[in-house]
Amino acid sequence: MKQPVLVVMAAGMGSRYGGLKQIDPVDKEGHIIMDFSVYDAVKAGFKKVIFIIKKENEADFKAAIGDRLRKHLDVTYVFQDLKNLPEGYEVPEGRVKPWGTGHAVLSCIDEIDEPFAVINADDYYGANAFRMAYDFLTQNQDEDGIYRYMMVGYKLENTLTENGHVARGVCVTDEEGHLQKIHERTHIERHEGNVAYTEDEGKTWTALPQDSTVSMNMWGFSESILKELKARFPKFLEENLPVNPMKCEYFLPFVVDELLGENKATVKVLKSMDKWYGVTYKEDKPVVVAAIQRMKDEGLYPQDF
Repeated sequence: MKQPVLVVMAAGMGSRYGGLKQIDPVDKEGHIIMDFSVYDAVKAGFKKVIFIIKKENEADFKAAIGDRLRKHLDVTYVFQDLKNLPEGYEVPEGRVKPWGTGHAVLSCIDEIDEPFAVINADDYYGANAFRMAYDFLTQNQDEDGIYRYMMVGYKLENTLTENGHVARGVCVTDEEGHLQKIHERTHIERHEGNVAYTEDEGKTWTALPQDSTVSMNMWGFSESILKELKARFPKFLEENLPVNPMKCEYFLPFVVDELLGENKATVKVLKSMDKWYGVTYKEDKPVVVAAIQRMKDEGLYPQDF
C-alpha cells in the first residue's frame, strides 16, 4: 500500500488572521498550532504534507511556516483558487468567499494518488488522532466497490470554548462505529448549565449530551474521494449558484453524506479522548498557550523543536 500523506487546509488563514504575518504564536519559541499537528503527524508515521493555501500567500506561508517544516518531512503546496471551476461556470461578480472545504480538497487532485488524512490548519487534534488516522490508512483500502474512509470524532465537551459558541458536526453512528449521519450545528454553547444548540439566534435551545461525538474536520480518505468531489461539483454549482451566489460553499461532509446515502462508502469513526484546542475567540489564546506549555512540561512535546 502507498504511504499516506497529510493534507492541511490553510487557504483561509490569511483572511482569518488579517494576513499571515499577524499569526499569533502559542509558545515563546514562536510555534503556531499547526507546528504541533505536523509534529504529531511525523511521529505517527506521515512523511509528506500538502498545504492548501492561497497563491497570494505563498511567499509569506513558506517564510512563516513551510520552510521551517522542510527539515521534518516532504512539503508540497497546492492553491485553492476561486476561479478553479468546471468548464461553463464563472465566479459570480463580486464574490470573494472561497468555495468551501470540498473545493479545497479538490485542489489536490493532481498531487494525490495515495490515501490521505485531511485537517484544518488552526485546530489542535492531539497525538492520538494522528496515530489512529495513520494506522487506519495503512491497514484499510477500498474493497468490494465500497470506499473505506475514516473520521476522528471527539467528545463534544472536549471541543467547547468558554468564550462563546462553536460550530460542530454532531455524528450519528451505528453499533459498529460507522458514521450514519452528521448534523451540522452552527451555534453550540454552554447554556443554563447544559450544552445546547440554537437555530433561531437564541430564541429556543435544544440540549445536546456532553459526550456526543462531533467532527472536527479530521478525515481519512482513499484517493477515490477526489474523483467524487470533481464529479459532484458541477451539480452543486447548478443547484446553489442561482439561490446563493455570494456565499454557497461546497462542504466536504456534505459529499461524504451523499456517498453514505448511496451506499458507496463507509466511514469508521475513531474516537479520541484528547481535548481540542483552537483560538476561536481572542480570549481563547491564553488557554491554548497554557495548555501547550503544560503538555511540554509533561513531556508530550519538547520545549523547542
